[in-house]
Amino acid sequence: VTFVYAGLFGTGSFIYGKTTQASVWVVVFVVSGLVLFRVVQRAWSVDPELVGSETSALAGAMPCTKAVILARGLGTRMREGDDSVALAPDQRAAAAAGDKAMIPVGRPFLDYVLNGLADAGFTEICIVVAPEHSAIRDHYSHERSPLRFKISYVVQAEPIGTADAVLAAEEFSAGEPFVVLNADNYYPADVLRRLRNAPGTAGVAFSRQGLIRNGDIPVERVAAYAFLDINDDGTLRRIVEKPDATVAATYGADAVVSMNCWRLTSDIFRACREVPASSRGEFELPVAIQYAIDILGTRITMVPADASVLDLSRQGDVPRVAARLSSVEVRL
Repeated sequence: VTFVYAGLFGTGSFIYGKTTQASVWVVVFVVSGLVLFRVVQRAWSVDPELVGSETSALAGAMPCTKAVILARGLGTRMREGDDSVALAPDQRAAAAAGDKAMIPVGRPFLDYVLNGLADAGFTEICIVVAPEHSAIRDHYSHERSPLRFKISYVVQAEPIGTADAVLAAEEFSAGEPFVVLNADNYYPADVLRRLRNAPGTAGVAFSRQGLIRNGDIPVERVAAYAFLDINDDGTLRRIVEKPDATVAATYGADAVVSMNCWRLTSDIFRACREVPASSRGEFELPVAIQYAIDILGTRITMVPADASVLDLSRQGDVPRVAARLSSVEVRL
């Protein structure tokens, strides 16, 4: 308004020969024009400043820079002893504590996960931890302070499911889109980069063949992963949890599965609040995502990936994962 009126009154002052008054209006016109330019430039920048917790259409279309790592789990499967596996004392101690993210495989496994996120372009990372998970915070606050990204933590008070864990990170998201992933999976940086650049809400559809090609995950474990039923336009129709042999035969060898790697917007928080608890008494992220599709009308674009993922969920995985990561250079 100031810019427009300064232009009008300044022009009128010049016409009527009021030089001093016109000079003042020229100054106001130039200053307000510069301010207006800055406001418009920031509104259309690639890093919009968001208000509240609702993802704007502009922000939803931008590459995201935030990631949430789910590290709150109890590590029940990792705690199960396996005398057939030769582990170093520090590895066995971390495994017995169920602290999968901090199991040393050359370096703590979480170092590699964070390095992959940084390589993919993420600059703000939030780790969802348990109240007693001081080891993770101490490690990155004192022993290895990251230089390539900012790191923060939120506490999930009780282990009541991955949907509740995502809810814990709502304040961190601040209305911006974010990628969520497991702390016990190492995803290729290229896949994470493609997911970061996907529009709106998205997920990764991993091919079963890609997951088992290098023997990184046992075949029988991949067979139990949730299948993804995808529409012809590449959007997700349904998540098929715990598929049996009949369902597996229906989808065949070309089936794509979920490794719980998603790009989410603020819609997911409503879904996480409204979904009922599972039979195990937990609030699950896949159920919340299905709720977002069916009830909230959310379109979820799936990013196809014919790639391997490292899974560190059992003690038997430790030697194999350590061998595969031995050549990876970590820069935090």
